[in-house]
Amino acid sequence: MRDTALCMCLLIGSVATAVLWAQDAAPPKNATDSLSIAPIDASVLAPPVLFKAEGRWNLAYELRISNLEDVGSITILSVQLIDAAGKTLVDYSGDTLKASLDPAAVVGLKLGPRTFTTVFMWISASSRDEIPSVLRHRVTLKDSDGPDTLSTETLPIALERKPVTVIDPPIRGDDWVAFNGPSNSSVHRRAILPVQGRSFISQRFAIDWIQVYPDGELFRGDKLQNKDYRAYGQPVLAVADGTVTELKDGIPENTPSPTERAVEMTLETMAGNHIIEKIGDGEYATYAHMQPGSLRVKLGDHVKKGKTLGLVGNSGNSTAPHLHFQICDANSVFACQGLPYAFSSFESVGEWKPEGQPVKHTMEIPIEGEVVNFDSGDHKPSAAASLKPHQGPIRSAPTH
Repeated sequence: MRDTALCMCLLIGSVATAVLWAQDAAPPKNATDSLSIAPIDASVLAPPVLFKAEGRWNLAYELRISNLEDVGSITILSVQLIDAAGKTLVDYSGDTLKASLDPAAVVGLKLGPRTFTTVFMWISASSRDEIPSVLRHRVTLKDSDGPDTLSTETLPIALERKPVTVIDPPIRGDDWVAFNGPSNSSVHRRAILPVQGRSFISQRFAIDWIQVYPDGELFRGDKLQNKDYRAYGQPVLAVADGTVTELKDGIPENTPSPTERAVEMTLETMAGNHIIEKIGDGEYATYAHMQPGSLRVKLGDHVKKGKTLGLVGNSGNSTAPHLHFQICDANSVFACQGLPYAFSSFESVGEWKPEGQPVKHTMEIPIEGEVVNFDSGDHKPSAAASLKPHQGPIRSAPTH
C-alpha cells in the first residue's frame, strides 16, 4: 500500500522544474522589430500567483499553445520566459520542454493542425525580486513543411503578487506525508478537467494528507480494513474562520484498494463525503473523502478556525484513508482554479523519509512527498524510510 496513489485526478504526466537564470540576448530595436507572425495562439489557464516552498519563491502556471494551421503540423522547439529587454530568464527546451508538455495532447514536441498542448510551467527563484512582475514568453517553433524556424513573443501576462492566504493545518500530529502535493510532476498538478465549457485545475496545489507509522507503513493489522490505517478517524479541522457553503454526506466507504470503489465515480461522488468552507473573498477550502456520518456541521454554519468538521475516511475516489485538501477560487470541488496557500508553521522531517532533526518552516506550503509534523515542540524524527513515491495515479474512470 505504500506506493498507492491517493487522489481525485483525471489527467497526469511528468515534468521538470525550471530555475531562474540569465542569458544575454539582444533587446528589440523598436516596437516594429519586435512584432512577428507565427501560426500559434498562447494563453494562460489562470493568473499566476507567487508562493513560497522550501525557502524559495515559486510560480506554477500553465501556458496553452494552439496550432492555428488548417493543414500541416508544427514542432515546438523552445518556450522561454524573457524580461522586458528580451533577456532569457528561463529556457524550456529539449528534454525539459518535452517533460513539461501535456502528453495527452502532443506526441513528442509536434502539434497537428488545429490541436493544442499545455506547457506546465514551474518557476523557482531565491527571492521575489528575481521573478518579473510581467511575464513574457518567447516561443520558437518549426513548420513541418520547411527547414526554417519561427520565433514569436506572446502577449505579456500580469503576475499576481498579493500575499497568499495563511492557514492552520487541516489535521494535527506527526508523520503526515504530503502525497501528490505541490510539484510540477504531481498528479494533482496535471489534473486538467473541462467543466461547463472551461478548463480548470482545481487541484493545482492540493495535497492528499496520509499519516504513516514510525516504520513508514500506512496501517497496522489488516490492509483491507480502514480502521487499521493510522490516518483513519483523525479529526479534520477548519483551517480558518469561515462559512460552510457545500457539503455531502452518506457516501459509503471503500475497501482499501487501487481499483475498487463503493459507488460509481462521477463528479458528484469523486470527492466522497466532503465540506467546502468559504474562508475569504474568492477563497474556498475543500476537505474531502471523510467518513460517512462524521460531518459535524451543516450548510450555512459559521465555523471557527480549529473546529472539528468531521473525521478522515476513505470515501469517493480514494484508495486508502486520507484527507484531500485544496483551496480554490469558487464554491466547487472541480469547477474552480486551485490557489496556493501557506501554513503559519510546520516541521519538515525529510522528503519521503526522515533526514535528521525536524526543520521548522513558516509561511510556506509543503511540497510533494514532504513528511510533516504539525505540532510544535520536540519530536523524534519520523521514520518513514520505506515509504516511496507512487509509480502512477489511480484514475477515476474512464481512462483518458
